[in-house]
Amino acid sequence: MNTPLRTLLSAPLLLVLAACVSAPDPLIGDFSEVGPAEAARADHTGATVRWGGTIAAVEPLADRTCFQIVGRELSKRGRPIIEDKSSGRFLACRTGFYEPEVFAVGRSLTVVGRIDGAENRNIGEYTYPHPRLAADVVFLWPEDEDDQSAPIRYTFGFHYGRFR
Repeated sequence: MNTPLRTLLSAPLLLVLAACVSAPDPLIGDFSEVGPAEAARADHTGATVRWGGTIAAVEPLADRTCFQIVGRELSKRGRPIIEDKSSGRFLACRTGFYEPEVFAVGRSLTVVGRIDGAENRNIGEYTYPHPRLAADVVFLWPEDEDDQSAPIRYTFGFHYGRFR
């Protein structure tokens, strides 16, 4: 097959593959590389980040809702990867009421916001530093989505790649 025809036929396939690993629109942007553990050790106030993880607690307050999140590495799509490790706990607060029965403990959540400080919280008897985000985006991932955190594999007669 000649090269122009091959290119023409492969272009739609590449567009489909690119769409499969794209982040949802609210999670796209330029973010600081600082993670929750690093933000707990040093002051990174004002940095805009995209962090995610598993909800550990939901705290509805009078004017906002705060989420305590067990941080996880994010896939290329921005979805938390559920593995037996954490990038550190953090708090994310957003104006308004978020229903704790919907935003339930154990659900996957990705947030975009600015680091606006830190506070110490107890986990059992252990005092744990939690960086705090002023969240602009709170993105709850569907429970029934097939890719929960498994890598997406593409094979075309040979191993083409592994995407998260």
